[in-house]
Amino acid sequence: MPELPEVETTRRGIAPYVEGREIVEVVVRQRSLRVPVPSDLESALIGERFGELARRAKYLLLPLADRTLLWHLGMSGSLRVARLGDSPKKHDHVDVVFEGGNILRYHDPRRFGFVDWLKGDAETDTRLSRLGPEPLSPDFDGRRLYRLSRGRRAAVKTFIMDNIVVVGVGNIYATEALFMAGIDPRRAAGRVSLARFERLAETIKAVLAAAITQGGTTLRDFVSGTGEPGYFAQRLSVYGRAGEPCRHCGMELRHIVLGQRATVYCAICQT
Repeated sequence: MPELPEVETTRRGIAPYVEGREIVEVVVRQRSLRVPVPSDLESALIGERFGELARRAKYLLLPLADRTLLWHLGMSGSLRVARLGDSPKKHDHVDVVFEGGNILRYHDPRRFGFVDWLKGDAETDTRLSRLGPEPLSPDFDGRRLYRLSRGRRAAVKTFIMDNIVVVGVGNIYATEALFMAGIDPRRAAGRVSLARFERLAETIKAVLAAAITQGGTTLRDFVSGTGEPGYFAQRLSVYGRAGEPCRHCGMELRHIVLGQRATVYCAICQT
């Protein structure tokens, strides 16, 4: 599914085409998404303009003059920019058409994503209010991980994927960050030292920043806002490489399942 870098890449990709542009038409082809498309979406958007797009965790926030649209890509969704005359494909569920002919088009084969109105603001909407800090913000560091992990028996990989601890560290990037930090993903979070958590926080920031810079990870279901795939997959060290040699020591990388998620690690480099 699209992870934080993919969502941030989408935000950056679509922003220049939609911010400040008048909305002239809205086409909803499928209302039955994970959350039903609001019945007033078409009437509410016509004549409006989106302000500066924002992201919170894996949610995109598209502000209007008096309220905000909340968009989530789910497991397989993508937002891309099309042009008038570009025929919609199967699973193209929502079009927002702008003056000048640009179309913000939502594609979602599995329909696990949604578009809905933000309820109140980011501090009060229950979908956002309990989320932890953004991983690239000053509010996230190794001390936070250490403090929240005391007494926790859960595997450290599962721990850092908890959105209350920190948002947006999905399976791919958790796997990569733990490898870069030299930490066994199976280790109990409560048995990781402060020094190692400080190193892990640094690698989480580094791997996410690198992925955003390179346009997100190339996944079968993901395309960026301009229709181009991401490129970070070309530099993955362990994710998806089970059975191949570790690029550091040559040991065959192992595959296990943690929290129902595939996990690949090096038994020599990660302890």
